[in-house]
Amino acid sequence: MMNKWRIALVAGIVTAAMALTACDSASHSANHIKVGVINGAEQDVADVAKKVAKEKYGLDVELVGFSGSLLPNEATDKSDLDANVFQHRPFLEQQNREHGYKLVAVGNTFVFPMAGYSKKIKNINDLKDSDTIAIPFDPTNLGRALLLLQKTGLITLKPDTGLLPTVLDITTNPHNLRIMEVEGAQLPRLLDDPQVTVAIISTTYIQQTGLTPTKDGIFIEDKESPYVNIIVTRENNKEAENVKKFIQAYQSDEVEQAANRIFNGGAVKGW
Repeated sequence: MMNKWRIALVAGIVTAAMALTACDSASHSANHIKVGVINGAEQDVADVAKKVAKEKYGLDVELVGFSGSLLPNEATDKSDLDANVFQHRPFLEQQNREHGYKLVAVGNTFVFPMAGYSKKIKNINDLKDSDTIAIPFDPTNLGRALLLLQKTGLITLKPDTGLLPTVLDITTNPHNLRIMEVEGAQLPRLLDDPQVTVAIISTTYIQQTGLTPTKDGIFIEDKESPYVNIIVTRENNKEAENVKKFIQAYQSDEVEQAANRIFNGGAVKGW
């Protein structure tokens, strides 16, 4: 089964790479900006920001869509993009440490709560011993999912693990739950997998299924989550005029209203 998901991941990487090579390098104009986004609902929100940017600030926004979270930071660091909008701060910090990127957060966007979803059970009390729970495999969202499992009382983690616990930090697991680590974009498909009881999925990726965290999640993060999404650029580009204009456009009433509509109330304003 894991081979199946790895093949899907490779396909997503190839698609994103083709999108990048089809574009020129990032813009040096104050009136043009190239921004990486995740395909789907987040890109729909960014499309509204694009319209606001043009109408209010004379800024032409070129959006580059990605199917997963592995390439946008690399593209931004290499100046193939001016900025990206898809991640929270803990993920950015982990990526900077792991890859040596010099990327910085320049503005907040929304909190997209992570939740547990299932087509097999209605309540966490229905979980059986040895059931499988699928979670994201990147370190920050893996840790985020484990903290959510701990909050629900399904597992206990070692004290003082911070925001980056791993499965090795699980100290108690009363139901002997099996944890499957999968690339985030593939998690919604696992809801139909007979071997997976619950998948813990971010709002970004669950949106494609028509489900929402507040209505369909069997357990969900608090809205006070530290995982607010951010606008990211290079350290040496943070004062660029086109970046400042894009932040203003994104942090607008029009974008807030669109996000509430697109995510059915599942997006919480973070600025």
